[in-house]
Amino acid sequence: MERDYPLEKVRNFGIVAHVDAGKTTTSERILFYTGMSHKIGEVHDGGTITDWMEQERERGITITAAAITCFWTPTYAKGDDSKKHRFNIIDTPGHIDFTSEVKRSMHVLDGAVVVFDGVAGVEPQSETNWRYAEEAEVPRLCFINKLDRTGASFERSYATVLDRLSKKAIRVQIPIGEEENHEGVVDLLKMKAYTFTGNMGIDVVEGEIPENLMEDAVKYHAELVERIVEHDDSQMEKFLEGIEIPEDELKVTLRKAVIANAIFPVFAGSALKNKGVQTVLDAVVDYLPSPMDLVPEKGIDPKTEEEIERKPSDDEPFSALVFKLQTDPFVGQLSFFRVYSGKLEAGSYVYNSVTGKKERVGRIVRLQADKREEISAVFTGEIAAVVGMKEAKIGHTLCDEANPIILEEIIFPEPVVSLRIEPKTKADQEKMGLALSKLSDEDPTFRVESDQETMETIVSGMGELHLEIIVDRLKREFAVDADVGAPQVAYRETIEGEAQVENKYIKQTGGRGQYGHTKIRIKPLPALVEGAKVSKTTKREDHFEFINSIKGGVIPNEYIPAVEKGVREAMERGIVAGYPLVDISVELYDGSFHDVDSSEIAFKISASQAFQEAARKARPVLLEPVMKVEVTVPEKFMGDITGNLNSKRGSVESMDDRGEMKVVNAKVPLSEMFGYATTLRSMTEGRGTSIMEFDHYAVVPQNVAKEIIEKRT
Repeated sequence: MERDYPLEKVRNFGIVAHVDAGKTTTSERILFYTGMSHKIGEVHDGGTITDWMEQERERGITITAAAITCFWTPTYAKGDDSKKHRFNIIDTPGHIDFTSEVKRSMHVLDGAVVVFDGVAGVEPQSETNWRYAEEAEVPRLCFINKLDRTGASFERSYATVLDRLSKKAIRVQIPIGEEENHEGVVDLLKMKAYTFTGNMGIDVVEGEIPENLMEDAVKYHAELVERIVEHDDSQMEKFLEGIEIPEDELKVTLRKAVIANAIFPVFAGSALKNKGVQTVLDAVVDYLPSPMDLVPEKGIDPKTEEEIERKPSDDEPFSALVFKLQTDPFVGQLSFFRVYSGKLEAGSYVYNSVTGKKERVGRIVRLQADKREEISAVFTGEIAAVVGMKEAKIGHTLCDEANPIILEEIIFPEPVVSLRIEPKTKADQEKMGLALSKLSDEDPTFRVESDQETMETIVSGMGELHLEIIVDRLKREFAVDADVGAPQVAYRETIEGEAQVENKYIKQTGGRGQYGHTKIRIKPLPALVEGAKVSKTTKREDHFEFINSIKGGVIPNEYIPAVEKGVREAMERGIVAGYPLVDISVELYDGSFHDVDSSEIAFKISASQAFQEAARKARPVLLEPVMKVEVTVPEKFMGDITGNLNSKRGSVESMDDRGEMKVVNAKVPLSEMFGYATTLRSMTEGRGTSIMEFDHYAVVPQNVAKEIIEKRT
């Protein structure tokens, strides 16, 4: 099987933005201009293509990342099919509760178009998404959208990009007019003006720069050229000698700088008014990387644990990363994956290097949002989905069995809000178990547990909206009727001191007895913040380290896993108020065994009892999630808002201006923030807005901890 499209003409990119910056509207325009849809869907009338879930259309927000394939020939090469490029676009959610979708999408993208609201500029979620892109080293283009809105200002929004995100951003365009006078854009590299006419602005018309903008255009053109030539010595020399450098040469250098994350070009327009989207698509072709422009993908050889790499080539062994699971009502489970090397044919077998199992690849489909096109093979640099894989989970590597590799795993934030959920009937009970396990496979930030004491089911997620959508999906997609409790805070426990304990578990009954003897040391583990260096034995998501220091077989090897299991189970039960313990290092350093009476269960019980006793001695404390909160309000309400946040045990960190509004940034415990949106509306005559996202876990003050423990017990 040969590929139908040259690799250098493939662009895998995502569209990322803060909620309501016009990201989905931009995606819908892209689908229209690339010929994928014949009419433009609008968010406000619920007809969008990428937001295909009922909940997305009702709420006007994007919840899941939609993957779409389409084709684009740059406007300056219209009609020349040799310049046609294949786009694999991922439209990601903007709402804070669904950031895990953005985070995992970043792992499989080669580039991103970051969309900003021309009135608000950089907003908090833009900062979070930018941070995820930085971590994944994804090249970015910036698109300042909504310049037709009242209060829009390209320069002010551009200043917020420089100030809050990166000094490497540079104008490549400026708008012709703003608010109701927004007519088009000026390209500062070509020094031409572009307006958009015809049906939905489909025709791009090149013209001369309006006189009133000429002075600015000349000044910014010089600034742009100077910034580009910094990345090429020979061009720098010409520039200093006053020799004009051809546009094509500047474009080549700018492309290299964008791919190296040394420059972030900034574009202007209004997707809703069909202005500027095509020139951004041209920029995707001109400046964002193809899979061939990137460094080889690194991974670990599961046999030797050494680092190995895969080059972006169809001739290399097959390797791909699963980044999304989706339950489709018609075909069942879809596993989305990005191919980093080699090719995969339908009907062949693939090896999952994380589970160590082989699976047959039945059907491979390429997605156009909610439509599917079946394909016989998928090649390097492509994004596709396999129907009906049983074992593959998000973050798993699929590869060639003879050449196994484990690609970098994706680490997700911990869920911070939980609620109890109870099926209404016996029939609902069975359906609910199945539905919840499917939903937790699809979304790694959604967890399902059962309370051992009450036998109730507890679900946890990133916020109230996140859990609301999950419960809504249970009803609609899986027809499960359930009663739901009030949202609860997902508290944790940890220790602040160290302790060592010896425990002998000896039980003599008729016949064979039980004997397990363990000595353990425990100490706090530095909170496993993202990017912290962790020893090989530590599983990051567990916030737990188990060190086996047994020498000379004083405890036989076959009992060591039972000791670790006993410790883990004791950590789940908690010490202070029954919440799981986290960030603890446990060392098994001594013990003994009995030839006849020792067993796995005896060592498990001994370790569990030893851990609980040690944890009580090591100054256990309660932890609570603290949220990063941003409140935008008119100036006259500032005093009330800051006073209210302080009364919620919050600490106000900064106050900024955004247009006519004031922005308060604070850190506040989540337990104080339930129902805050309603409080804020009543305090600000309905004019205040707020968003929050998880920041970190912090120790609960003693007086508050006492109340929580009393309620819990």
